[in-house]
Amino acid sequence: MYSIPRYPVDLIDVLAVGSARVTVRPTLPQDIELQRVFFRGLSPRARNNRFLTPMSELPATLVESFANIDYSRHLALLAEVFEDGREHMIGEARYVVDTCDPAVCEFAVAVADNWQGLGLGGFLLARLEEQAAKGSVNRMTAETLTVNRAMQRLAHRAGYSVLASAADPTHTRLEKSLTNQVTAVDPPLSTRSESAT
Repeated sequence: MYSIPRYPVDLIDVLAVGSARVTVRPTLPQDIELQRVFFRGLSPRARNNRFLTPMSELPATLVESFANIDYSRHLALLAEVFEDGREHMIGEARYVVDTCDPAVCEFAVAVADNWQGLGLGGFLLARLEEQAAKGSVNRMTAETLTVNRAMQRLAHRAGYSVLASAADPTHTRLEKSLTNQVTAVDPPLSTRSESAT
């Protein structure tokens, strides 16, 4: 059983992505099956890019951590479309605040293969930054694969430093200070905030 903190309805957005209507909202613990289906639908390369290692299924420990959200120290947003009356998750972004340094958080973004390049990843990252900056976080970081040029381009456009990892030459480190700095530029998507009960 999970304890669900007050759900932040102010983080719900509706976007026009191409001709599609995309809803972006904070995740709920009961979204785990939706996230499993999303993960299985990613290409092997996209899975590898997201988790930095080949993975055919989400481990139980990772599923547990995905469900353990408080919308403050751990915020997760998902993007979904509705087709034939059913939800289909097409992207996710999350940050987790460092337990040793609450001024730092680590983030990750993943977008379904056929929805990449449309500005959705940039929108999700911008929303993460806005929420992190409202709290105690003043620096966002991430590790990505050196071969993941798309993520590096996204981070560079959003103002991140793209640095070689001292620990692993196959990894690249992304860092951005949120202090006195504008968050990531919103991509050219038509947006409208909506509240839900």
